Amino acid sequence: MVAGFVCGAAAASGSFVGSKQMCVAPTAGASVAPRRGALRMAMNVGVKGNVSKFADELKSTADKMTLPGKGLLAVDESTATIGKRLASIGVENTEANRQAYRSLLFSCPGLGEYISGAILFEETLYQTDKAGKLFVDILNENGIVPGIKVDKGLSPLGGAEPIETWCTGLDGLAERTAAYYKQGARFAKWRAVLQISDKTPSKLSIAENTWGLARYAKICQDSGLVPIIEPEILMDGDHDIERTAEVGEEVLASVYKNCDTCGVYLEGSLLKPNMVVPGAEWKGAIQPEDIAKYTIRTLERRLPSSVPGVTFLSGGMSEEEASINLSVMNSIPRKGPWSLTFSYGRALQQSCLKSWLGKEENVKAAQDALLARARANSMANLGKYVPGSEPSLDKQGTFEKGYKY
Repeated sequence: MVAGFVCGAAAASGSFVGSKQMCVAPTAGASVAPRRGALRMAMNVGVKGNVSKFADELKSTADKMTLPGKGLLAVDESTATIGKRLASIGVENTEANRQAYRSLLFSCPGLGEYISGAILFEETLYQTDKAGKLFVDILNENGIVPGIKVDKGLSPLGGAEPIETWCTGLDGLAERTAAYYKQGARFAKWRAVLQISDKTPSKLSIAENTWGLARYAKICQDSGLVPIIEPEILMDGDHDIERTAEVGEEVLASVYKNCDTCGVYLEGSLLKPNMVVPGAEWKGAIQPEDIAKYTIRTLERRLPSSVPGVTFLSGGMSEEEASINLSVMNSIPRKGPWSLTFSYGRALQQSCLKSWLGKEENVKAAQDALLARARANSMANLGKYVPGSEPSLDKQGTFEKGYKY
C-alpha cells in the first residue's frame, strides 16, 4: 500500500510552529482511517489554551465580518470624544443625545447590506433605545455583529521619547471580555499608537505596544471574542511614504512574532492598520495608486495569509479619500489572500452627523447619508467605487494631530 500522512502534535511532539504543523509518515500497517472529528482536530492543531473551545466560532465570526462588500462601522468613541462630535453640530453631550444618535445609526434600514460589524464603547454595549430594546439585539437583527473596544486608553511610556505612549487595559481584561461575551459582543478592538519622527518609534515603543496587542488578542480569544489588532501609526509628521512603509513593516513583524509567542489563533483574528501614507505635513503630491502599492507591499511582506481580513482605519482622511484609496487597493493585482475592507468611524459618520444636527425630523436624511457612505465603501471593498458617485458633506477630512479617543 502507499502510505498516507498524518499531521499533528501526536505525530511529532513539538513539531509545529504557530498554526503550521509538520507531517510525518505513519509506521507500516498503521491505520489511517478517518475518525470522527479528525478534520476539525487537524484544522485546530497549534491552537493553545482556552481558544480551542471557541476556535470554530472565532473563525466563523471573522469570516462573517469580512464577507465581500462588507466592512465595519466604528462607533467606539469614548464619552469625551463623542462629546466633540456632538459639539461640532451644536448638540450637548448627554446620555439621551448619545442614545438618540446611536439609535439612529443602528436602526438604519438596510445598513446590514454593507456593514458586517459595529465596534461599540462599553456604554453602548449595555445601552437600549427609547423603547428599551438593547442595541446589541437591534444590531443582531440587522445582521451586524456587535463588538467592543476593550483598551483603557493611552498613557506616557516611561523610558521612551516624550511623544510615545503605551496602551493600558490588560489588568482585569479576562474578566471583562468574559462579561462582554455574555452581553452579546463577539469581537473586540484594542488600539495601540506609534508615531514617526527623527527619533521614533523607539525600539521600546514597538516592543511594548506590539506585545500588548498580542496579549490582548490571546485573552480575547480565550473568552470567545475575535480580536481586531490595531497598531496605528499616526499621520503626524513630515516624513515621506517610504518612511511610513519602513516603520509599518517593522511594526507588523513585531506584532505577529509576539502573536506567535502568545499562541494567537490567526484564523480567528483581524488586523486594523492605517493605510501607508506620507506624514500629514509632507509637502509632496501623492496618488491613490501610490498608497495602494505601498500598503499592499507592506502587508504582503509581513501579514500572515491565515489572517482572514484587513479592516483599515481612516485616520482622518475625508470620506471620499477613504473610499477612493480603498477601491484602488482592491482593483490592482496582489498576492495576499485577505479581504481588504474598512473599519471607519469618522469617514462613515461625518455626513451623517452634519445631516442630523440633533433633530428628530432629520433622522431620515442622516440615515440616508450614512447609507450612502456605507454603500460607497462596500463598492470600494469590491474595487468598484466610482469617485463622486455617492454624496458627501465631508470635504476636508478630520485629521487631528496626536489623535486620541
